[in-house]
This record gives sequence, C-alpha cells and structure tokens, in this order.
Amino acid sequence: QVQVVESGGGLVQAGGSLRLSCAASGRTLRMYAMGWFRQAPGMERECVAAISWSDDGTYYADSVKGRFTISRASAENSVFLQMNSLKPEDTAVYYCAADPLGRRSGSYLYTVARRYDFWGQGTQVTVSS
Repeated sequence: QVQVVESGGGLVQAGGSLRLSCAASGRTLRMYAMGWFRQAPGMERECVAAISWSDDGTYYADSVKGRFTISRASAENSVFLQMNSLKPEDTAVYYCAADPLGRRSGSYLYTVARRYDFWGQGTQVTVSS
C-alpha cells in the first residue's frame, strides 16, 4: 500500500505565500506522476499543478500560472507546491495525489483526478482579504 501525506497549509493574508509538501511512502518503487488538486466548498475538485516523473513535464491551471510552482524530489517521492501572491479565491482544501503504478497512464493525463490511485487527507489553505 502507498501512503500520501501533505503538510504546509494554513491561514495567510492575500499577497502572501505558502509552501505545501507531500511525500508518498510504502510500495513506491517507481513513480509516474504526482499532482496537487484543490476543492473549495460547492466546487468540483480541480487540478492545480502536476508533474510527470518520466519527462519532468509540468502542468499548471491557468488560474495559478505565474504564481504557483511545482517541484519534486524524486529520490524521496515528494512534491512541493510553492504558492506566491495568494488570492482569496485560492482558498480550498488542497490534496496531493500519487500515481506509483501507472495503471491508467494510457487512459488519463496526469492532470485528471481519475489517473491517481492514492490521495492524501488534504490540507486547508485559507487566504484572507
């Protein structure tokens, strides 16, 4: 089994920064992709940023481009999300997702939630105006 644990959420004023961390452990001999998703109340879960292990490709939602940066530490199967210039509309629960099996890599892009088998418990990010 694989465990995914996020950390780093909290309360910040608009314009501030936060750094989220996520580590996958357990049966993670190989990682295909990891991603950050968020879900605000009454909204669908959306992919904020994702990174592919095979080619180091990255994805960012239009709403966070230029403000958020995803990075990884491959040896530790970890990803990080540096969030700058935060806005109140960034307020949500942020989830980390890991794909260590690649079972759906041929069916779904790494920006799609259904691609991922393992999820963290979520960390709350609240941006006050």
